[in-house]
Amino acid sequence: MLSYRHAFHAGNHADVLKHYVLFEILQYFLQKDKPFHYIDTHAGAGIYALQESYAQKNEEYQAGISKLWQAQSLAPAFAPFVNLIKSFNASGTLLHYPGSPAIAYRMLRASDKLRLFELHPTDFKHLVDAIQSMSDHPKSRKAEISQQDGFAGIKSILPPPSRRAVVLIDPPYEEKIDYKRVSNMLADGLKRFATGTFIIWYPLLQRPEIGEMLQALERLGIENWLQVSLTVQTPSMDGFGMHGSGLFIVNPPWTLPATLEQVMPTLCQMLALDEGASFELQSHLV
Repeated sequence: MLSYRHAFHAGNHADVLKHYVLFEILQYFLQKDKPFHYIDTHAGAGIYALQESYAQKNEEYQAGISKLWQAQSLAPAFAPFVNLIKSFNASGTLLHYPGSPAIAYRMLRASDKLRLFELHPTDFKHLVDAIQSMSDHPKSRKAEISQQDGFAGIKSILPPPSRRAVVLIDPPYEEKIDYKRVSNMLADGLKRFATGTFIIWYPLLQRPEIGEMLQALERLGIENWLQVSLTVQTPSMDGFGMHGSGLFIVNPPWTLPATLEQVMPTLCQMLALDEGASFELQSHLV
């Protein structure tokens, strides 16, 4: 199916959690001189115009990135991330929100490389245009974009030549089989590249496939992992709708648990929609 368009949800609470954590992980990788790869299996459109019809339909960004943007006294831990978002909005008004590939492209060095996959034909075109619009320096040579299903495409590029990589696995989950595809992809990916950092995003919905996927990930026997989830509202009585999201991270930076212990209470408070808001953080590092 190719009906999912992330433009409807750009900048929402799930994007804020996912992209803040991605920002922190990339910052950690940039501390070493050795180049690395950023791999995005479901890259989306790259940059989203928040004033266009898709984003305006539900204005989900108003309950997400807008709350950090408009904060009168933003916690110092969030300032570098919000400043990055501001770099996509030169006018000083929140008009554009960068997706994960644009965030990575803006952060990475000329020696690092991006490998982006996007199957939807319209979003693929937007992604190419977004990356080209940012290509005003030698970094333009580092991004390779494929109109391909990332579930299949990633197999041919692991392990990367650098032997250092951040892999974001962020499917739309519009098909129930996606949950099984994610666990299978991670199992295969770890066989090919056991030392890679894999970030799996998932929605919090009232459906059994999410728990089944997390149980499948647990059965992989991963030694180094971190799991963080953010619930922004009480699950609806009718069982529909996303009430939060989570990330399961394999081989996270050793500094990440302490960082999230510090920031998650504040992030939860800022993005809460009702008294049912909460967060969970678990990790195991050896």
